[in-house]
Amino acid sequence: MLSERRLEVLRAIVQDYVGTEEPVGSKALTERHRLGVSPATVRNDMAALEDEGYIAQPHTSAGRIPTDKGYRLFVDKLAGVKPMTGPERRAIQNFLGGAVDLDDVVGRTVRLLAQLTRQVAVVQYPSLTRSTVRHVELLSLAPARLMLVLITDTGRVEQRMIDCPAPFGETSVADLRARLNSRVAGRRFADVPPLVQDLPDAFEADDRGTVATVLSTLLETLVEETEERLMIGGTANLTRFGHDFPLTIRPVLEALEEQVVLLKLLGEAGDSGMTVRIGHENAYEGLNSTSVVSVGYGSGDEAVAKLGVVGPTRMDYPGTMGAVRAVARYVGQILAES
Repeated sequence: MLSERRLEVLRAIVQDYVGTEEPVGSKALTERHRLGVSPATVRNDMAALEDEGYIAQPHTSAGRIPTDKGYRLFVDKLAGVKPMTGPERRAIQNFLGGAVDLDDVVGRTVRLLAQLTRQVAVVQYPSLTRSTVRHVELLSLAPARLMLVLITDTGRVEQRMIDCPAPFGETSVADLRARLNSRVAGRRFADVPPLVQDLPDAFEADDRGTVATVLSTLLETLVEETEERLMIGGTANLTRFGHDFPLTIRPVLEALEEQVVLLKLLGEAGDSGMTVRIGHENAYEGLNSTSVVSVGYGSGDEAVAKLGVVGPTRMDYPGTMGAVRAVARYVGQILAES
């Protein structure tokens, strides 16, 4: 276990390196921070931190910089989440509150996160598998052709065309629509199948085939493996951090192009708790020089998707974590009210 003083020295090194982009020396630390000890003592503490792998010396005559292990300890023990100011919170609320639909919510969230953190923002669309049914709309397009519209609690809309085995009148369409919504509105997707299995019995024999076809289409929509979708923004922000990537920024850009990689990264976040993956903790090699801060968001207690940012390991962790958490909270509120 590190002593409180050495923890303070590590905190100071991280803060200075993030702020100045320059390796940190003992003299600078004692001048900029009230550590209450001499430069010689700070040098001894830095030597001990280096021996234990928390900091490293990039060049023989240079100061020290944090390692992945040092950043990890900083995030776990030393960094409080920086709260957003009142004006920042109002700006977030006003910017996201103007969204007109789910695509607009996700698009605005990506732009806002990228602007707040000056890093790459990644937002996952709400997952159907975690959603509940808000409403089922059934529209007659022709005597034997219907359109089924499934609307989720997160604002996601799925449409399906249905060719009926026989003509299906407007009265029957209205009756089926009402019966469907009375049974499934507000229910989780997984709970729907047993709630509708006996619905054909409530209709005349001539209509039962069409009712069964509609139910089959609805259930397929609920359980099918719909493609997970992401939106990404702020990639150009990485160009500000060119010297933070050992050789080239290309592996990072290539990783960001792989949606499967990003979905896996976001998937490692807890349902609603914040997850910070630092450097080599990211399984994908192309992201070994980055940190990923992610959190779940949703319209209730359970997260329906994840959002986060990708940036260099030399990032402002308290500020980034605060921004990611605040934006996730507001997106959840918007989904709940939509």
